[in-house]
Amino acid sequence: MTSDTIPARDLGEIARQFAVEGEFCQAVPYGGGHINETWCATFNRADARVRGILQRINHNVFRNPAALMENIERVTQHLSAQLAKEPDRERRALTLIPSRAGRNLYVDPGGGYWRAWRFIEGARTYDAIESAQQAYEGPRAFGRFLAMLADLPAPRLHDTIPNFHSTPGRFAALEDAIAHDTAGRVHLAEPEIAFAHARKSITGALLNAGLPERVTHNDTKINNVLLDDQTGEGICVIDLDTVMPGFAAYDFGDLVRSATCPAAEDERDLSKVTVRFDLFEALARGYLSTAGDMLTRAEKESLVLGGKLITFTMGIRFLTDFLNGDTYYKVHRADHNLDRCRTQFKLVESIEAQESAMEQFIRSIG
Repeated sequence: MTSDTIPARDLGEIARQFAVEGEFCQAVPYGGGHINETWCATFNRADARVRGILQRINHNVFRNPAALMENIERVTQHLSAQLAKEPDRERRALTLIPSRAGRNLYVDPGGGYWRAWRFIEGARTYDAIESAQQAYEGPRAFGRFLAMLADLPAPRLHDTIPNFHSTPGRFAALEDAIAHDTAGRVHLAEPEIAFAHARKSITGALLNAGLPERVTHNDTKINNVLLDDQTGEGICVIDLDTVMPGFAAYDFGDLVRSATCPAAEDERDLSKVTVRFDLFEALARGYLSTAGDMLTRAEKESLVLGGKLITFTMGIRFLTDFLNGDTYYKVHRADHNLDRCRTQFKLVESIEAQESAMEQFIRSIG
């Protein structure tokens, strides 16, 4: 069942499995995530309304929910400890609501995996950049996130999706999808397939650069930062399912992909899809203002390459899912994943046209 078809009675029963004081009122679908299903649940507590986030984890994507939640619990507790002296610390890091059994997960009778979060009021996400301030504040929050997790104690986090940002692996999956053509769609994507093949030589560039491993977010879309309604400050990084070991260039690269183009990720009018250099400047300033002191010279030199490669990789992923019959990402129209692929590849072209200027700008502020 999807978020639109789960009966309210069942959602209420699931919500009551978590340690929230008050009477359950309702749960409505919330957010626009592609993977998990999310509801905003409302509870009545002493004549006041309290909200929480209820999520069903897609365990076809995250095949080890226990390991996933172990990562998230460690990361959120570490962030909370780092923020202990902040007066609004509960708004600056996500907080899990335990189940009534004291666990970070609830497994329903049908085998579904559920978790709950405190709702952070007075802040929201944006699917597309609307101002230079947002292009600065989102990356600034992600840079701070990277810096605060630099001293996360051992052991190493679990890889919640193995080889998640491995462009060679993603390219191999694309070639497999082309060879099998299970959905009969290869003929519909010949220009995009040719575009990908023309850039196969860059797929291993980051993996072969000898960069230090960090605790990275790995999905740094601008809509994974809550911006304060009053100040516009990026206050809290959300969507922690892919927090695991990685390279700083992965996170910066996904910021370039998602924060420098005001057009939507599935924009059909490709004339609107371009990397705006002014937004790139704001992004780089924001990210390096909080992460710059901890990054090595080699990491800083890899950042622009990260932008090109992660954007290319994301295009490959959308193209692969389209060829496989839309089995990974939620789609809302025919050719949705192909539209997403086309926007990514158009962004790759825009990055390529400005690559030298971007690298020079990073050197000038780094």
